[in-house]
Amino acid sequence: MRAAPTKILVLRGHSRMHGAVVQALQQSAEVVEVTTIEEAIDQLRTDQYAAIFSDAGDFLPLERALLSQQANLILNTIGEGVCIVDGEGHMTWMNKRLENWPEQLHAEICKNCREAHQFFKAAISSGANSQPSSRSKRYQLNLDHQMYWEMIVSPVVSPTGKVTQVVAVVWDNTAQRRLQQKLDAIDRAGSELVRLESEAIEKLSVTERLKLLEEKIVRNVKELMRYDHFGIRILDRRTNKLEVVISSGIPQEALSVELFASPEGNGISGYVAATGRSYICPDVQRDPRYIPGLDHARSSLTVPLFLHDKVIGVFNVESDKPGAFTEDDRQFAEIFGRNVAVALNILDLLVVERVSTRHRVADDVCSDVAGPLNDIASDAASILDDYIGHDDLRARLQQIIDNVSTIRRSLNQAAQGAKTVLGTDEIEAAEDDPALRDAHILVADDEPNIRVTISDVLRKYRAKVDVASNGSEAIALIERNEYDLILSDIRMPDKSGYDVFTAARRRSETVPVILMTGFGYDPNHSIVRASQEGLQAVLFKPFKVKQLLTEIRKALQPDPARDVSGGTPAR
Repeated sequence: MRAAPTKILVLRGHSRMHGAVVQALQQSAEVVEVTTIEEAIDQLRTDQYAAIFSDAGDFLPLERALLSQQANLILNTIGEGVCIVDGEGHMTWMNKRLENWPEQLHAEICKNCREAHQFFKAAISSGANSQPSSRSKRYQLNLDHQMYWEMIVSPVVSPTGKVTQVVAVVWDNTAQRRLQQKLDAIDRAGSELVRLESEAIEKLSVTERLKLLEEKIVRNVKELMRYDHFGIRILDRRTNKLEVVISSGIPQEALSVELFASPEGNGISGYVAATGRSYICPDVQRDPRYIPGLDHARSSLTVPLFLHDKVIGVFNVESDKPGAFTEDDRQFAEIFGRNVAVALNILDLLVVERVSTRHRVADDVCSDVAGPLNDIASDAASILDDYIGHDDLRARLQQIIDNVSTIRRSLNQAAQGAKTVLGTDEIEAAEDDPALRDAHILVADDEPNIRVTISDVLRKYRAKVDVASNGSEAIALIERNEYDLILSDIRMPDKSGYDVFTAARRRSETVPVILMTGFGYDPNHSIVRASQEGLQAVLFKPFKVKQLLTEIRKALQPDPARDVSGGTPAR
């Protein structure tokens, strides 16, 4: 293979280089002849030459023209806009990049350059700046708060020390500004999610707090993140199952799919929960990990919910457009996901704190009042013997002794914690209540004392009561029978309270369900999930019989105008 011949450019110029020279060059190279500097520059712009021959008188103008051409090439290729502005604020030159930007921006540049020119001129006059060429001023420009630019202006100083012009370098900062604005908005949204300590929040029940959190999350995801179809699943570490807690726009059949934290066989959510890595799926039809969710979905984004560097769940977003999610979207979702995880954890802590504090107070009260109660009972008994024959006074003393015994029993019950129901001795036998009479009620709890106590109380009111010692037994009874009310513990060995609630909803859309929990324990976030779908109420053990009966009467005789604590699911 022969090498390409050497190419030489010959600029004959005005003096017309001697033909003998050209002939000599043609013996060993390919010669291209031009007669003007402009033609030479055009050739150099479009082709490569090993050497240039010209008359001495043409060499310096050619060199300057080449330098100018290279400078223009550089200035018109860089990503920034560059311009020169005189002292009157007139733009005397701009590169191609700046020419393509809006006229409104040109006007803003000229205005600020005129101000910068006056600043540099004043600095020289005052002697404050002995080297004005080393100084520059920075400006931020925006057009209608939609597009943003940054600009650095530097002075051009003559040999006599006068500022003759200024040079401005301008670059588009819109993407970075919008990115920062969105990050700031996500940070504000996160602060809102975890701000649960205000007086208004303290007055809400735990169920109402959970509902409020759900509303905040849904609103922020839609308004801030601009996502309409998403789901949040929480990881149950006992079973490794990903349980749905909040969703919007995802079909129920997709939410019903059982997913576990595993890198294989459990879809993208299972992979993200197992690995802690976010996952952008640009085309669901080509991704073997994708499990159908949104109807006609084309792409998805799934990020882990981290709490103290542990994955507690996943945040999944779906779109009906292919390639809808970018790396920026992933970063935003990860930041927002951490805020969601913290908010859910704070709610759990508040529940536990409220209930555990109640039991701690009960223990302290039992300890503090044991001595005084004994003294009161002993004194009343000794005085009682001194008033034989004074029936009225003896009756009052005996009442004091009986009251001390009642107080002791109540305190002992409270100290037992979540394994008891308070105030059972206040229920009289054969009481009649139209709301409870003949009501078919299911009581599910793995704690025998709770299960037996509640069923005995309800039977006193002539209710028909079935009992279940675990979640599977409760679900089997629900599938065979129609109930007017279902009471279920949240934590049972085999099934959660939400599993029981879901079975009840499959059987009937209207049957009221009351969940019970001890010490605020809600490992699967059953309260959050059931609250979306019409949970009637939550009872925190130990609760009083009167409280239980009040909630049951509300459930069996619902007021159409009353908004139940759970609300309806966001779909």
